[in-house]
Parts: sequence; structure tokens; C-alpha cells
Amino acid sequence: MKNLVIVESPTKAKTISKFLGRNFVVKSSFGHVRDLPKSKLGVDVENNFEPHYIVSRDKSKVAKELKDAAKKCDGILFATDEDREGEAISWHLANILGIEPKDAKRIVFHEITKTAIMHALENPRPLDLKMVDAQQARRILDRLVGYELSPFLWRKVAKGLSAGRVQSVAVRLIVEREREIKAFNPEEYWSIEGAFTPDSKEIFTGKLYAIKDKKIDKLDIKTKAEIDKILADLEKTTYKVESVEEKKTKRLPSPPFTTSTLQQEANSHLGFSAKQTMRLAQQLYEGIALGTEGSVGLITYMRTDAVNLSEKFLAEAKEVIGTNFGKKYQLATPRFYNNKSKNAQEAHEAVRPTEAIRTPESIEQYLDRQQFRLYDLIWRRAMATQMAPAELNATTIDISSSNDYKFRANGQTIVFDGFLKLFPDRAKENLLPVIKTNETLTCTELKPEQHFTEPPARYSDATLVKAMENYGIGRPSTYAPTISTIEDRGYIERNEQKRFAPKDIAYIVNDLLVEHFFHVVDYQFTAEMENNLDEIAHGKKEWRPVISAFWKPFKENLDKKEIEIDKKVLTEEKSDEKCKKCNSDMIIKTGRFGKYLACTKYPECKTTKSLNAEEAKQQEAIEEANEKCEKCGEPMTLRRGRFGPFLGCSGYPKCKNIKNIEVKMNMKCPKCGQGDIVQRRSKRGKPFYSCNRYPDCEYALWEKPTGEFCPTCKQPLTYAPKGVIKCSSKECDFKKNTEESAPSESAPTEE
Repeated sequence: MKNLVIVESPTKAKTISKFLGRNFVVKSSFGHVRDLPKSKLGVDVENNFEPHYIVSRDKSKVAKELKDAAKKCDGILFATDEDREGEAISWHLANILGIEPKDAKRIVFHEITKTAIMHALENPRPLDLKMVDAQQARRILDRLVGYELSPFLWRKVAKGLSAGRVQSVAVRLIVEREREIKAFNPEEYWSIEGAFTPDSKEIFTGKLYAIKDKKIDKLDIKTKAEIDKILADLEKTTYKVESVEEKKTKRLPSPPFTTSTLQQEANSHLGFSAKQTMRLAQQLYEGIALGTEGSVGLITYMRTDAVNLSEKFLAEAKEVIGTNFGKKYQLATPRFYNNKSKNAQEAHEAVRPTEAIRTPESIEQYLDRQQFRLYDLIWRRAMATQMAPAELNATTIDISSSNDYKFRANGQTIVFDGFLKLFPDRAKENLLPVIKTNETLTCTELKPEQHFTEPPARYSDATLVKAMENYGIGRPSTYAPTISTIEDRGYIERNEQKRFAPKDIAYIVNDLLVEHFFHVVDYQFTAEMENNLDEIAHGKKEWRPVISAFWKPFKENLDKKEIEIDKKVLTEEKSDEKCKKCNSDMIIKTGRFGKYLACTKYPECKTTKSLNAEEAKQQEAIEEANEKCEKCGEPMTLRRGRFGPFLGCSGYPKCKNIKNIEVKMNMKCPKCGQGDIVQRRSKRGKPFYSCNRYPDCEYALWEKPTGEFCPTCKQPLTYAPKGVIKCSSKECDFKKNTEESAPSESAPTEE
């Protein structure tokens, strides 16, 4: 008897195949085989929102192969991922193969290991139609919003724009944060640090924290005049130790990873984007070839909001911890964590290694650098949850002057490193001298420092995912694709620190949606819709009434706004500029790729001018050079696209010739010494920096060069995330900070 097992990924198929015998054939559907059509709405709104699914042309061959394989087998098992999307893929496959949902055999597992696969084969279940309905509802909702609102934006703002139920809310978050930053007024404040020496001559520092028993808050000392008065008061005073307090604390490890915390930590500690993290995690989950072992699934399923760990893993982790670190690092009983997400499924697990014994070092040779770094992060986090707490000695020394100024010094020593054994870079100590109450101290230096309050930071992948999670926008599987979508659609861009800034078009689209389609971008409404989808998945609601309740008012409002809103009001502003070709007035227009000046006599006069000073200079240089199109002889003009300025033939649309503009980095190629380093774009639009003598010289960098060279190895320095400048050479560890990095969330502390 032969069984056909269908999964959605060829890598997953390869890994599963090695656990099954000759009686099983494993095939991949390569993702969704059936979906709504791309060319039309595909939802019959007049017939209770009945979806019209089709097998797309590019998937017809896959569908045929699966049908042919099914005819040769006695049974069919659907083994797609255990989430709503995976359930929906299995439901679509069953439909294509002519199998009734109640007769379908569905197998599920959280990890691709022999034990998990064999257990799943022994416990098949029917398709969960409640999960299918929830996924259908999400798909139809997103289609209704996207296919109705996106064309509206084309007509009222600019062609090529898109709107989405989740993506537009994410854009709103970024736009509102940017406005907070622009509206921010920095406040001046001062602090004083003193250097003190006891009889032992060990110098330590303390900060002024109180004056005459009144605690100094962060912004209390506002001016230099105030700080000068304090310094004058402290010139002739004496100091003594008022108190020494020692307290033992225990520091506990953070919970194992969920999807969102994995994305946040990978961004904060490894500099990975959410999309990059999920791509690498997918590879680790589906299987990596480990020499003679073949393809092995290294982590559990990475789309989860649960923090549970299996009994098997808990037992394995305890044994590995005892073997590798010693019994004192083991827990007497396992440590459990509570799920914060009210919708977390208890049957699901956190993201963890499939085998505790598989240390990162033991498989490093089989992984590329990025895979290794992510696996290392996941392994350490999961193992740390089952290690003993770190024991710390916290010391506080209060120093008082004879005229009632008080300084405080804080120190910390590690009595027992516990789980911090896995994170040596986080196990920092600050030693203070052994000192007694009433001991006289000498102040060797008083160091005043001026500060200014800083605006809220722009969102990074980590903080945007956290904000989306806090607001209830989307679900674990949607965070990464949402960020990727709004970046690909040109609403946001990343700066050198890999933080998000909205483009001009984002402000217009966001303000339009907030004013006229508030429900679409309302945080509470979006979170409520996610709760509705969860209730559909749990069988508490029907999906069609949920769609209907949204659609009717949305469509009525859309039809109303189609009449009311004038495109010119949204996208045009007056300017004082005159067209240099026909002397007509020029207006400021906002297009998909930003603001620019355009002649009011268009289409008779097609003169445009960039508002960006650097681009305007480029435009003048191009016009002076009078470069001709090599295809048709017409003048080449400066145009702006999704990836920045480029040269385009003025004969467009008859001639569509384009040419890249070299953006020089004011730096000679360090490899050949002849060419200039210029910015280019990969096929996917990602910027990189290379020698303009390519292909004669193939020198290239992914990070933007600063124009300076490493003092250690003389290689170019580049901008890295979190305000860091680092050496471009992988063999060199040189780095320096250009701004203070935000501290990561601390682990819980227990007294």
C-alpha cells in the first residue's frame, strides 16, 4: 500500500522523505496551488462573498503532477504547516484532488524529526474547517480592501500605490512616529559625576542624586548657571560615606522565542530584518544537510506565539546542561513560562532547537554564517530557560558632603553566573572598593555634563514588530511580510542605521486614509478584526457575517469619497518657481516617488525639476551635457523611480530606454586604486557599493562606506545598525559607536 504525502516545500519534502519507507511518496505543492485570481476581484459580494478560486497558470503543472501521483497511491496525507495558512493549503489541495474535507487525512507536527513524523502518521485527523474559514476570511478581507482601495489611490493620488488592511496601519505607525520626531523640542539638562578616593586609593565614581534630601530628577538641573552654582558649593566641602548597602538578587532568563521575540532579538543582536530572520528560520526548520546524516530539521516551527516547551526537550536540556556545564547549572524542576498572548495555542511550542544536544558549534561547518548565527541565538535562548538563575551582589554606596549634597555609586558583582554562562557579553561587572560607613573620601574630580532630551527613535524591525504586537495588528505570520510590503511599495525607506523613515507619498496616503477611511487604519478596529478572525478559527463566529459587517459601510464610504475627493487638492501645492522653458508657473506635485516641481502647462510643456538639491544639480549637469539616447537620438532626462533617480529617454513612451546614474561615494576603490566607489542596486533593489570599473574590478560592499579607513587594517569603514561604524573586513573586529544604542529589554529580576 502506497501513500502520497503532500507538503508545501521541496526542502521539507526532502527532509521528511528520509524518515519514511518505500511505501511513501513525498511531493511538494510549492506553496499555494489554488488562490483568488490576480486579474479580478474574485469575490462575489452579491452572493454572500463567495470566493472564486483558480489554479494559476504557473501552478497548473504542479497540480497535474500531484493528481497523477495521487492516482498511483492508495492513500493521501496532507502534511502542510500547522497554522491557518497551512490548513487552507491542505483544504485547497483536497479540493483539487477531489477529496471531501471530512475524508481528508491531515497530519501535523511542530518539528521535522523522525519521532515527530512517526507520531503524526499514527494520529491523522480530518481538516479543521474552522481554521480554513479564518484563513479564507483574512484572504477575502485583504482582497476586498486591496482591490477596492488601491485603485482609488491610483485615481486620487498616484499610479502604482497600494493599500492594505494591515500594511496601511503599519505605515500609519511610522508616519506618526516621524511627526513626533519632527515636532520634538529638545530640553537642556545637566548632570554631575564625581570621582572619589578612599584611603585604599581606589578611585570610583558616583553621580549627584540629591540636594538636602531632595532627589534630583533627570531634568531638574536645566542650565549652566545652575550647574556652576552647584560646582561652587562643592569646591570647599568635605565628603564621607553615608551608607553602604549590599543586596543579593537573582536574575532570571527570558522566555523561549515566539515569532515576534525572535524577530526582535535577531534584529537587535544580529542586525537581521524581520524578513531575513523568517527566511533563515524557514531554512533551519525545513532541514539542512548535515553531512552523512542528510537533511535535518534543526528548529521547531517558527510561526508561533506560544512559549511552551515539550517534556522531551526539557529532559534533554537538563541532561545537556549537566554534561556541558555541571550539575549546579541544572534546575531541580523545569521552569515554565506563561503565554502572554490570549490567543496562543497551548498545543503549540516556542521556537527551539529540535535536539538540545545539537550545539551550534557541533553543526557550524554545515551552516552558512547567517544560519549559524540565528541557530546559535535560538539554541542559547531555549537552553537558558532551563538553567539556574544568575546570582548577583548589588552594592550601593551613598556619599554625602558637609553641605548636604549626595552622590550615589552603584556596583555589581556576579556571585554565580547561572544562565549568563551562555551570554558572557551580558555578564558585566562593575566593581566598587571595600568601604565602610562614615569613611572620609577625597573628591579628585567633579565632571559636569550637558545633555539634551532626545526624540523618540525611528522604528527598527525589532521595535516595529513589538509595536504591531502590542497594538494587536496582524499575527506572527504577518509581521515580516507586512514590513517587506510597505518597503517594497515605496512607502518607507531604511537609513544607514536600518531604521524606517516614511517617504513623501506615505504622508499623503496616510492622511487620506486617516481622514476618509479611518476604520481601515484605526488601531483598535484592526485589532478587533484580528480577534474576530481568532474567534472564527475557534468556531465562535461565522466568517461571512464578519465580512459583511465590514464590507457594507466600507463600500458606501468608498463610493461617497470617490465623488468628494479632488486629486489636485491632495497632490498639488503652489510654488514661486517659473518654468525655465516657457516661463509658466510651476507647482509642487507629489507622485509615487516623492515631491517634484512640474510646469502647469503640462502636457504641452513637460518640464519638471527635482526638489532635492543634489538631484537638481544632477539634472542641470545632465541638461548641460545634452546627452542623447543611443537608441533614438532624443535628449535623455532625469527621472525618479522606486530606487532613486535615473536617466530616461524624453521620447517615452515611444522609446523606453533608461540608464543608471552613478552616485559616487567620494572614495577611490581600495582594490584597484583607479575606479570610484559608486552606489548601485541589486535586481531586488537592495543598494550596494562597488567599483565603477566593473567587470574589470569586482570590488563590492553591501554596507555604505563612510569614506574613512580602519585604523587597524586600513580597509574601508562602513555604517552598521544601531549607530555603529565597523570595519568592512570580516577578519577585523574594529568598530566604534556614533550614537548611544537603546538598551535592550532587561530580564526579570527576583529578590
